[in-house]
Amino acid sequence: MADDLMRGTEAQTYDASSIEVLEGLEPVRKRPGMYIGGTDERALHHLVAEVLDNSMDEAVAGHANRIEVEMHEDRSVTVRDNGRGIPTDPHPKFPDKSALEVILCTLHAGGKFSGKAYQTSGGLHGVGISVVNALSDHVRVEVARDRKLVAQEFSRGVPQGGLIDVGAAPNRRGTAVTFHPDAEIFGKLQLKPARLLKMVRSKAYLFSGVEIRWKSAIDDGETPQEATFHFPGGLSDYLKETLNGASTYSETPFAGTVDFRDAPGKVEWAINWTPSRDGFIQSYCNTVPTPEGGTHEAGFWTAILKGIRDYGDRIGNRKAGNITRDDLITGGCALVSCFIADPEFVGQTKDRLATNAAQKLVETAIRDRFDSWLAADTKAAGAILDFLVLRSEERLRRRQEKETARKSATKKLRLPGKLVDCSKKQRDGTELFIVEGDSAGGSAKMARKRETQALLPLRGKILNVLGAASSKLGQNQEINDLCQALGVGMGTKFNLDDLRYDKVIIMTDADVDGAHIASLLMTFFFTQMRPMIDAGHLYLACPPLFRLSQGPRRVYALDEEEKNALMAKGLGGKGKIDVSRFKGLGEMDAKDLKETTMDPATRKLIRVRIDDEVGGETADLVERLMGKKPEMRFEFISTNAKFVEELDI
Repeated sequence: MADDLMRGTEAQTYDASSIEVLEGLEPVRKRPGMYIGGTDERALHHLVAEVLDNSMDEAVAGHANRIEVEMHEDRSVTVRDNGRGIPTDPHPKFPDKSALEVILCTLHAGGKFSGKAYQTSGGLHGVGISVVNALSDHVRVEVARDRKLVAQEFSRGVPQGGLIDVGAAPNRRGTAVTFHPDAEIFGKLQLKPARLLKMVRSKAYLFSGVEIRWKSAIDDGETPQEATFHFPGGLSDYLKETLNGASTYSETPFAGTVDFRDAPGKVEWAINWTPSRDGFIQSYCNTVPTPEGGTHEAGFWTAILKGIRDYGDRIGNRKAGNITRDDLITGGCALVSCFIADPEFVGQTKDRLATNAAQKLVETAIRDRFDSWLAADTKAAGAILDFLVLRSEERLRRRQEKETARKSATKKLRLPGKLVDCSKKQRDGTELFIVEGDSAGGSAKMARKRETQALLPLRGKILNVLGAASSKLGQNQEINDLCQALGVGMGTKFNLDDLRYDKVIIMTDADVDGAHIASLLMTFFFTQMRPMIDAGHLYLACPPLFRLSQGPRRVYALDEEEKNALMAKGLGGKGKIDVSRFKGLGEMDAKDLKETTMDPATRKLIRVRIDDEVGGETADLVERLMGKKPEMRFEFISTNAKFVEELDI
């Protein structure tokens, strides 16, 4: 037996030979989620965005005024511009390779780091086009420069030969990239014309100096196969089309374009208020969509909020001081696009702008102009102010009602193992943790911040709402307790204003059962309370699997990979590193749970977000995975099983 143990130890030896070095574009194919956020529908279409962003950068820099996007019968896509063309001469650091090959086959290679070739750009990290190359089974790049046309082809990141001299091109210049996404990465997913057309149209709105031509060989019955987009009015035109004739409080939107005073770049915006639909904001930085907002959005709303409050104060309307940003967004339809040098984004997919300077730059550029716009059209300004004051009064009234509802709901749910409420009466800043089991609830109760953090332990797995009749929903105790704690109804009876907590956080064990419970809860919220997700109120907690201790020093690892990386790096202390694996939240003491999962200063949260640019994709996936038809689940598992690298059995 001792020999058997020794042989097992030798088989699992962790030494230098265990360290895997991924070369070239191998890391992209190994971990595509690190570069494009996953291998789902959104990530697939992000490949087109990466190529299109490069052409848009050429246009914004003044080197191109026309872009063509063509979808072929095999669902490959060509993006063609009339810019300067990717350099094809030998690269100084790699004399045996052209600059084109270096750009296509090397991570972090590009012309946008120094700021000399592009003052502002959407491509930043030098990974976009190389990632597209790595995740495509075929790529062909054609470059027309100096009256000559050259081409090179690639497959899964590997050159299929060198540069080819195609011939003379006296009347052509620019770059054309044709690529076909790799089925080994994306399975049966295919690029959709409707989604691509929406992307193309929005890019044309974001830069009035470019014309984008769309062509598709795919006839899906709803998307035009040819179209040309050019919008001299920029975001004003975009807002007008989006509102689609809805009545507004001002005949013309507050819109404009201003160069920044203290930094290179500019901001363009358009906003109007309407009683006909819910408000929204779409923001962009260097033509890249930022669906999660960021500092440019914060600067925009700060300028609008200060301006409307000051206007109310000037005309003697004291109630204007009660208006908040939430009131502005209600019925406020806004588009914001900024161009800045060296922007910092959260994540490679650039969903959120993190550049601190952008907030002040945008606020300063817009603030004075908003004041002037309000003063120039007092009729529209008065109508907007009255609408916003009415919204603020409605919000305050609902807050008072919720304070009463909180007391009654607490009385109903104050049962062993049920709702442990927070003491704060207002919704702002409050959090409800939905925890798995009473044992986890005990640790969480000691770890929570009593003023703002509430707990609702669930016993076992809740009902799968997609597999149950509507009558069962009303009879299920766990679902009833959840609805009462949140203060809202289900389905058509759901009212976002009645939600009693600012954040609803699903906190389950980091194992298969915990993931199942979380998926059941997300299915419930998606089908019965979707506006809560759309408004950004639903989150997933990220409890760690491991605690590593070395003397008094303790660090945590979310998974096996992070644990191994920490072990290899060391904790900076002396002595043996002790590793503890948490089998569940109930095994974590209050200090561990607070530090890793509940304290806003140190925890990690994942915001649950629905990315349906065209619509129906998320609903279809939820139905396939959680619905009544097992054959749909089997098909999904069969298709995607080859992408699984680790199994937790």
